[in-house]
Amino acid sequence: MESLFSRIDSKREDLVSFTQDLVRIPTINPPGEDYTRCAEFLGRRLAKSGFSVLYERAKNTPGDTDRYPRKNVIARFEGKSSGACVHFNSHLDVVVPGEGWTVDPFEGIVRDGKVYGRGTCDMKGGLAASVIAMEAILEEGINFSGTIEISGTVDEETGGYGGVAFLAEKGFFSKPRVDHVIIPEPLNVDRICLGHRGVWWAEVETLGRIAHGSMPFLGDSAIRHMSSFLELIEKRLFPALEQKETSMPVVPDGAKRSTLNLQAVHGGEDESFLGMPSPCVPDSCRLTIDRRFLIEENINEVKAEITDLLNELTESRPNFRYRIHDIMEFLPTMTDVDAPVVKAVSASILNISGKNPEYVISPGTYDQKHIARIGHLHDCVAYGPGILDLAHQPDEYIVIDDMITAAKVMAVSTLKLLGVVS
Repeated sequence: MESLFSRIDSKREDLVSFTQDLVRIPTINPPGEDYTRCAEFLGRRLAKSGFSVLYERAKNTPGDTDRYPRKNVIARFEGKSSGACVHFNSHLDVVVPGEGWTVDPFEGIVRDGKVYGRGTCDMKGGLAASVIAMEAILEEGINFSGTIEISGTVDEETGGYGGVAFLAEKGFFSKPRVDHVIIPEPLNVDRICLGHRGVWWAEVETLGRIAHGSMPFLGDSAIRHMSSFLELIEKRLFPALEQKETSMPVVPDGAKRSTLNLQAVHGGEDESFLGMPSPCVPDSCRLTIDRRFLIEENINEVKAEITDLLNELTESRPNFRYRIHDIMEFLPTMTDVDAPVVKAVSASILNISGKNPEYVISPGTYDQKHIARIGHLHDCVAYGPGILDLAHQPDEYIVIDDMITAAKVMAVSTLKLLGVVS
């Protein structure tokens, strides 16, 4: 392993510049900018390293248009004979930069041993580390039976339907094609993420009746109806959620409980209109909710917590009417600690860092959900460099030393899973 580790160390400058190049392609989602440019940039590099490269556009998935095509790249390198396939999957998309940056979010500035920029942590630094790790194995001329795959997929930040979900439907994340999956999400280099909490997104709409704003008594305000619902959430649902706690090793500690985020409220005048508002009583008010739930909870009971409050208001509040529709739902997932990929990554972390890894569960979902539910492949973990709390934050960065360490862990884990080393 010393020769392999020395080669990875020697590729430090390449790792940094590759990460910078990825960050400089602003794959902002939504709407899904520069997906094709980023996928093809990654594909060209892997083709030069000897991988066969395939591009898959997820037509007719949410957001896919000719202007913003949902293009994914899958690269494959087959060994000397048949065997297991180890797949590294990273998402190419990043969230909007937001306010509060002290550096250019898409310049890839290097400072104090860190690369700064949107997507460095989540998760272009992890992608770069996986590519460097696999290139080092090939450059060392290590013979192996089996296959190495690397994919760059899209739309993880908005559900993954145009990325891993689309590819999983086509069999890219199922046996016999793939046996083990590692997703280089930012969970810290001494942690292995076994899965994630469940999620339910929904939109609740309260209904009213339009009338002239000078005579609101002739109408029925949907916003006032919504405020009564929000009051029940504050007084009853939030305290109840605080009492629910999981045995899953979720990080950070606050996510060990059930949570509800009131994501957006829209009512009355169209918020995109820049002129003077018209004097109207709002006949519609919409609330988007983001409910994260625990493995101990049942999805039907999670939904009932909301609908029970709404039905209560239907009985107690005059003229209260509502509509609700699901946007997205995924059950919690957790890979067994005895799964081959967990054992391989765990042993590699111990070998390289000298300490046993911490097993964690992510507070939010990531693309493991599609690999499990569609691909029916459960030998999957998230492991990668980056500090989880920096994801989506201003001045996001990744520590270069952590990328080097992660690359070594990824390389050794791959060789273990391919049977090259024990």
